[in-house]
This record gives sequence, C-alpha cells and structure tokens, in this order.
Amino acid sequence: MVVDDDSEIRELMVNALSYCVNREVLAFETGDLAWQYLQDDNDADMVICDVDMDRGGFELMAKIKHQSPDKIFIIMSGQGENEKKAELTGADAFLGKPFAINDLFNLVQCYIVD
Repeated sequence: MVVDDDSEIRELMVNALSYCVNREVLAFETGDLAWQYLQDDNDADMVICDVDMDRGGFELMAKIKHQSPDKIFIIMSGQGENEKKAELTGADAFLGKPFAINDLFNLVQCYIVD
C-alpha cells in the first residue's frame, strides 16, 4: 500500500512496486482513506507512506501500529529530520525523497519475499 498526496509519485511507486513484488499495489491519496480501507476488513503486507502531507504518515503509522504492531510501515519524506522521528516512533524503515527506484526495490525486498 502506498500513501502519498502527490499523484505522480503514487503512480510511479505503484507501477514500480507492482513489477518488483509481483503483487497488487494499492494507492491512497490520504492517510484517512488508507485507514478506512484497512478498517473495512482489508489488509496490506506493508504500508509506504509520505509524511509531508496534511495528517500524514506519523498519524497513520500510530493507528496502524497500535492495531497491528507487526505491520511493516515505511516512512517516506523529503525532509531529512523525519528520519530520526521515524526511527523513534516505530517505523520499520525510512525512505528519503528523492530516491532511486533501486533504493525502493531494495528496501521493499527486505520485507516482502515471494
């Protein structure tokens, strides 16, 4: 699952990840929409979420980790100071923007193995 308010980044990540993990990759524009999807008895192997948006990734991560502590949650941000905050608040990994597609592939493959 990808959560990002930037439609171009969402589309790029969905296309790249669909190829990388050979699975359906869902995308949401807001944390609220992603949370609602998960509350409707749906699941996701992992969540990759931007934090540089209104009601961003840290809020979504807190809700998801409270409900499912083992859920893989990757924080994405263009602001380097969010890396430490991601680590301190329970993110499984941090992906700094801008990133190379290979960095995304390598990170996801650490957690998702067919």
